[in-house]
Amino acid sequence: MEIIISETKQDLGKKASKKGAGLIRKAILERGEANIIVATGASQFEMLKELVKEDINWSLVTGFHLDEYIGISEMHPASFRKYLKERFADMVPLKEFNYVNGSTDPDAECIRLGKLISKHPVDVAFVGIGENSHLAFNDPPADFETEASYLVVTLDAECRRQQLGEGWFPTIKDVPEKAISMSIKQIMKSKAIICSVPDLRKAEAVKKTVKGSITPAIPASVMRRHEAAWLYLDKDSASLL
Repeated sequence: MEIIISETKQDLGKKASKKGAGLIRKAILERGEANIIVATGASQFEMLKELVKEDINWSLVTGFHLDEYIGISEMHPASFRKYLKERFADMVPLKEFNYVNGSTDPDAECIRLGKLISKHPVDVAFVGIGENSHLAFNDPPADFETEASYLVVTLDAECRRQQLGEGWFPTIKDVPEKAISMSIKQIMKSKAIICSVPDLRKAEAVKKTVKGSITPAIPASVMRRHEAAWLYLDKDSASLL
């Protein structure tokens, strides 16, 4: 895993998007199409703002949604479907974007998405790291072994506090306890991983990810096993390295 440290989160976003865009263009050049995974949350604001400006033939790109809460509508302010529509999918002319629908039967939705992504080998995964070191909504201890592409997960207390702290929900009681998440193994199948992690509040998680053991207790640490993973930090998130 290569680590790139920027002075600001804005510079981080530019560098991460530029690298990811180059990988998307490479896939299109080699195969005539590209498949990507897109994450959400405050950590992705700057990267997505720059990614949509990149010179890419988006009509040849199929996107997959990383995770979504169970039980909230697409119109809820915290909905990741709403987030992705507003910040990415409706801003570029994609071939297709496959959302995680947390308002339907969760188990059936996991099966539906698993079948879809099995037909679309992922070229680039754009992801982040949670304050509890989660990768997608795979909170510690994460399941490193499941072969399922998507699974229903229970969000731990630290994860739910992060969602509240980022301003997505009015009270902790409003934060859902369950979500649908792409699995660790499915993320790791991606040919390349672009991980964007700004802000001081992520510094401890970054330290554990980079310097701790590779273990389900630190879900994001698994990216150190990937042959083509780039971790983009700003000076705040890198402050404990």
